[in-house]
Amino acid sequence: MSRRTLNLDDRLYKYVLDASLREHSALAELRAVTRDHQHAGMQISPEQGQLLALLVKLIGARRTIEVGVFTGYSALAVALALPADGRVLACDVSNEYTQVGRPYWQRAGVADKIDLVLQPALTTLDAKLADGEAERYDFAFIDADKTSYDAYYERCLRLLRGGGLIAIDNTLWGGEVAKPVDSLTDADTSALQALNLKLRDDERVDISLLPIGDGLTLARKR
Repeated sequence: MSRRTLNLDDRLYKYVLDASLREHSALAELRAVTRDHQHAGMQISPEQGQLLALLVKLIGARRTIEVGVFTGYSALAVALALPADGRVLACDVSNEYTQVGRPYWQRAGVADKIDLVLQPALTTLDAKLADGEAERYDFAFIDADKTSYDAYYERCLRLLRGGGLIAIDNTLWGGEVAKPVDSLTDADTSALQALNLKLRDDERVDISLLPIGDGLTLARKR
C-alpha cells in the first residue's frame, strides 16, 4: 500500500508496458512512425491510449469527439474501442500531421469510423451545437492548443450527454502548473493552471486528475 502515487523510473515504466499493454499492430506501427516526428512529444503514451479505450468501453460510448489529432494515435485507439456503428469526430487544422495516421486507420479497418474535419475546432464544435447536437455525444478527448482548452471544454460539456466523459490531456504540464501564479511567464501554463482550478470547483462535473502521461483529467458530466 502507498499513501501517494509511485514514481516510475525507466525500469518500472517498461514493466508497466510489458505487463499490461495490449496494443493493436496498427497502433504500434503508428507509434513507431511518430517516434521520429519532429514534434514526437505531442504523442500520447501507449498506456494512456489504452486507458482512453477502456473508458470508452466502460461508458458504452458510440459518438465521441477528439480535439487535436496530431498523427492520429488517440483517434485510432478510441475508434478501435467503439462498436461497429461508433464514430469519432476528429478536429484538427493540420493535413500534414493527420495524413501520417490515415493509412494506419485504414490498416486497422476503422477509417470509416473517424470523421476528420480540418478546420479550427471551435468552428466545428460551434457548428455541431448550432445543428442541435447538444447532449448527443458520449465522450471527448481534448489535446490541442492549451490557451483554448477552456473554450474546448465548455463546448464539449454542452455536446456531451449526462454521464458523458471528457478527458483532458497535459493538465500537469511537466510540473509547470505547480509554480506560483506570479512566477508564470507563458500563456500555456497560465491557461492550464486556471483550467485546473476551474475544474476543481465546477459543480457541473465530477473530476479526477490522474498522474498518467503528462497529466490526464477526467471530468464526468453530472
